[in-house]
Amino acid sequence: MVWQPEIDELKHREHLAEQMGGPEGVQRQHGRGKLTVRERITRLSDPGSFQEIGKLAGGATYEGEKLVSFRPANSVVGLCTIDGRKVILTGGDFTVRGGAADAAVGNKGAHGLRLALNWKLPFIRLLDATGGSVRTFEQIGRTYIPEANEYCAINARLLDIAPVVSAVLGSVAGLPAVEACLAHWSVMVKGISQVFPGGPPVVKAALGYDITKEDLGDERTQVHEGGVIDNLVDSEEEAFQIIRKFLSYLPSNVYEMPPRTEPQDDPERREEKLLSAIPRDKKKGYNPYQILKWVLDKDSFFEIAPFYGRSRVVGFGRVNGYPVGAMINNPMYLGGSMDGAAGSKVIRFLQLCNTFHLPLVYLADEPGFMVGLEAQKQGIVRAGAKIVLATCNTRMPWITFVIRQLYGVAGQNHQRPGGMYRRIAWPSAQWGSMHIEGGASAAYRREIESAPDPEAKRQEIERKLQAIASPFRTAEAFNIEEIIDPRETRPILCDFVEMAQSEIKTQLGPTPGPSFWP
Repeated sequence: MVWQPEIDELKHREHLAEQMGGPEGVQRQHGRGKLTVRERITRLSDPGSFQEIGKLAGGATYEGEKLVSFRPANSVVGLCTIDGRKVILTGGDFTVRGGAADAAVGNKGAHGLRLALNWKLPFIRLLDATGGSVRTFEQIGRTYIPEANEYCAINARLLDIAPVVSAVLGSVAGLPAVEACLAHWSVMVKGISQVFPGGPPVVKAALGYDITKEDLGDERTQVHEGGVIDNLVDSEEEAFQIIRKFLSYLPSNVYEMPPRTEPQDDPERREEKLLSAIPRDKKKGYNPYQILKWVLDKDSFFEIAPFYGRSRVVGFGRVNGYPVGAMINNPMYLGGSMDGAAGSKVIRFLQLCNTFHLPLVYLADEPGFMVGLEAQKQGIVRAGAKIVLATCNTRMPWITFVIRQLYGVAGQNHQRPGGMYRRIAWPSAQWGSMHIEGGASAAYRREIESAPDPEAKRQEIERKLQAIASPFRTAEAFNIEEIIDPRETRPILCDFVEMAQSEIKTQLGPTPGPSFWP
């Protein structure tokens, strides 16, 4: 028992760290409807699996050699398992100085990042912190120049190696707000979470108007309008569940194969409803989620960013147990046309699938880039150029089912030149450089305007063009490789994804070319 006094002191200090900001700080946290950082870690991680790192870090006050008070660092870092897999986890402790940087000790967050990078493990941030504080200037006796540091460089490298998740669980400002975006995927909790570079006092000082933190940075601006945060949930418990689900589709790092689960659905399932899924009337929409349900493994679709860029639905799914990226146009929003928001969402999603070697299945019904004055103001042409490059820079196995439309430059992004790629059409498919309606008015303008009855002439020309628009004529020229009965979609998809596993094995490791960009 030689070292028992030191062991007793260790236990005492660990107990003090577990008190976080003290009873009053914990009470304030609960009063805001929020869990403490330690409660969050307990609920997210597998029972008993959390191994804390740096628990003794903090500010201590001594009388002689006796410790009389201790304030722990305002972040908690460690390893845990989630569904049996090791991850690195960091959490901001809002009970200690609101998570402000002046209450940090060392750089525990950077240490966690280094562990995730060096050990090639997923990294999860539980964000509840305000970031920088002018109190820091008083502590160090000067101001300082903001500059890039090792922390930023590690973030950039980690995004190419292992899954990174950010969960916004409170008011997050400054660097923590940026950290919310330095991730492959993010989630925030309705009612308790806000994200902004500078809060209401900063806005007041800079711009001269008052605004609440909710109006400035809750889900209305960050999820629905800005697309800064991907997914929205109603409670912290739901956030922990959805984090687990997101990670379940991805390998622990890019050197591992995407994890297969035990198949729960028949790979030969032929869904009769697919035969009538696409209306014959081109002006009628349909439910894209139903088509995903009929093609992917049952109950396997996990949507990413459902409230932003809504003309394109993207997310993870499973095909005979294998994880895949899945996307489909949404004709119920902007007719499925790609606007700037949808383009931004698709680019991030393509990069995500490419980084972690997930096969991509695209159910294509692309009427083209969004047109009109508002789209022009939002820079739709530049957005279009970006998605062309993003598509060409992918290399994961890719299969496209053309279920209705492919028009213009936006339509060409249904395919990636080279590599393991397959394209198949349904009989409902139609395509071209531009739509016959509208295109005829431009190409045959003189004939139409000089006709005795211009409207009748326009309709006559359009009928002639429609007569040669059959996908079977395209197939005769071998410009479309295959046309299938829609009910054959799932068996073909399952076969393709099975074959893709051999190709994926040759691609393991960091993806060459442009990195993942938040």
